[in-house]
Amino acid sequence: MFKRIWSLAAKEFLHLLHDWWMPSFMLFGGVIELLAVGWATSRPMTNLPLMVLDQDRSAASRAIVTALENTGTFAFEAQAPNMAAVQDALDRSKVNAAVIIPPGFDSKLASPTGRPSLAVLLNGAESTPATAALRAVTGAVREMGQRIALRRLGLDADEFAGFDASLRVWFNEALNEAFYTTPAELGLMLEFTTLLFAALSFSRERELGTLEQLLVMPFSSLEIIIGKSIPTILVAFSDFVLMLGAVHFVFGIPVRGSLILLLALAFGYLLVELSKGLVISVVSRSQHQAFLLVMMVGMTDFMFTGYAAPVESMPRVMQIVANVVPAHHWLTILRGILLKGAGLDVLWPNILALAVLGLVIGTFSLRYVRRALD
Repeated sequence: MFKRIWSLAAKEFLHLLHDWWMPSFMLFGGVIELLAVGWATSRPMTNLPLMVLDQDRSAASRAIVTALENTGTFAFEAQAPNMAAVQDALDRSKVNAAVIIPPGFDSKLASPTGRPSLAVLLNGAESTPATAALRAVTGAVREMGQRIALRRLGLDADEFAGFDASLRVWFNEALNEAFYTTPAELGLMLEFTTLLFAALSFSRERELGTLEQLLVMPFSSLEIIIGKSIPTILVAFSDFVLMLGAVHFVFGIPVRGSLILLLALAFGYLLVELSKGLVISVVSRSQHQAFLLVMMVGMTDFMFTGYAAPVESMPRVMQIVANVVPAHHWLTILRGILLKGAGLDVLWPNILALAVLGLVIGTFSLRYVRRALD
């Protein structure tokens, strides 16, 4: 049995050597994407174009512009001559934010009973820059408001201690966006790599017309499945190790937990996605169809992993669906080991859920694929 399985696995490796672009894409495609995502998200959001319509033209209005520039988030583009220019700039996405300072702003600021106001317009079509711009504007305006209140009370803002909040951020002290996005990309790329490689195994044979020859040879369906799976497992696991090294050494993503535990759980998760990929492979009539099914399954899983939106904020029904998606538990495990240094005592619910889902999916996949081959 083992000799026959090895001969099948050797055949698959020879085929991979002939079509060298496929394993090369699997091994280095994920690493390249990880590097691109990490470099794009590892820097704080700065230089967002800002337009100001200053209808007051006073020292106070210039102080507002200076305070916004000092946040480091904005890059002052130009003074708008009128409201039409502001609307045109937002329509054309030339600016992410616009501030309108109304007439009489300085006089209201100096008056003990005055209530100065600002109009801030954000380009909500680009939600991520708009959120960063909103935080920057809110912080700058709040600080200026505190200084105004202290001045009206006759207190020196530089000497006033005020309320001091003790703030500590755990697991990602610098609130680096790459600490969130890069491990998520690492986990998802392992899923896509395994799914795609497994999905092409039988569909490629069918498209080339060699599947019938394989089925009439003296191999059992179980031996064919194992022989086909060995190259996928080796390439996908090697890809995960490469990607893990990239995120650790290039972007400084820590591995605070057990590396052995992480590799063991990654191997187990790989087997779960392998089972799904084999089912896709036997139902697909061509490699193109298999690729489309992988994208559909992968993007569906992506929506329930918590990467695009927190699972806790989803409707209750969607949260239940997310708990039967293996990738959701895998990303929780991956972040827990990398960033929090968590172990089995913390992650056992997700590990148990992943094991149960893997057992169900694997059993169904093995029965379905063997029946299709027989």
